[in-house]
Amino acid sequence: MLNKYFKPHESFDLNPHRYDIGIFTGLKDGYEDNLFIKKLFELPEQEYDAYYQYHLTYYLDKQPQGEKEFFTFVWQIVLRRVSFLEHKNPFSSSHALEIKTLEKLLNFQKYLRSIDQWQTQKTLPEIIVDQQGEIVKLNAKIIKLKEENKKLRELEPKDFIDIREGRQRTLYHLMLQIRELKLEDKTHLTNATTLNIWCKMIARYFRVDGEQISLQSITRYFGLDDNADHTKYKDILAKDRLFTIVPAKKRSL
Repeated sequence: MLNKYFKPHESFDLNPHRYDIGIFTGLKDGYEDNLFIKKLFELPEQEYDAYYQYHLTYYLDKQPQGEKEFFTFVWQIVLRRVSFLEHKNPFSSSHALEIKTLEKLLNFQKYLRSIDQWQTQKTLPEIIVDQQGEIVKLNAKIIKLKEENKKLRELEPKDFIDIREGRQRTLYHLMLQIRELKLEDKTHLTNATTLNIWCKMIARYFRVDGEQISLQSITRYFGLDDNADHTKYKDILAKDRLFTIVPAKKRSL
């Protein structure tokens, strides 16, 4: 069988890539599986991904849609070698070396499982266990979301502050003043994360004769950011400016 999966050591190349498989004279057909495993045994576990990706890139250059085929081929190589070692005589003189080799293969097999996008190598019971695990995670997430939703509902207003009909702009004027109030150190009394929060607060907690106030109607009187085009916003008319907030006089102790 011609090698098509792995990047070979080019014949007589004195400076090959360390992941190339083969010998100085090249890669002999039919030995690519053995040489792939042999090279694997020379690598630390931390390099498994780099080694796999190196040969995958080589294969995808020729077969752009062949990622699954490459994975399956590598998996079968490892699976056959694991099966072979598991059936070896445990009392042979090479048993210690075979156990070490088997451990190396099982670690690489564990890596392969971690990148298996297709679950092609999992048995039905394994797939069911994985799905049950996902269901448990999703149920836990649902419970958490329900708890968060419950807390949010507790914060939702059940009662409202009612404004006399036609006097909502007087409230807006007061809110606009509060928004601009400064303390003695010249810092603002309030610091909203967004200017739009003032509009949302009014829409959520206030009513006009029991009727909800539309957010859009409130926004007309509030500049939503410092760079906003203020020609799009309305001024509070003088007839609605019934109250003015002024600093209190300092009292001597």
